[in-house]
Amino acid sequence: MKPVNLNHARKEKERAAKKARADANAVKFGRTKAQRLLDTAQSDQARARLDQLKFEDE
Repeated sequence: MKPVNLNHARKEKERAAKKARADANAVKFGRTKAQRLLDTAQSDQARARLDQLKFEDE
């Protein structure tokens, strides 16, 4: 049986945890500027369309 260096094992475990956290954040927050701009443009367009279709009884 080969001896295990506990410092290497600890550091490897920390790297794996940091990588998992980074991957989770990439999924949660990782959108490009172009994607964010497209989403805002589409929502503005939809809001404007909805405002045009509103029926007012005044």
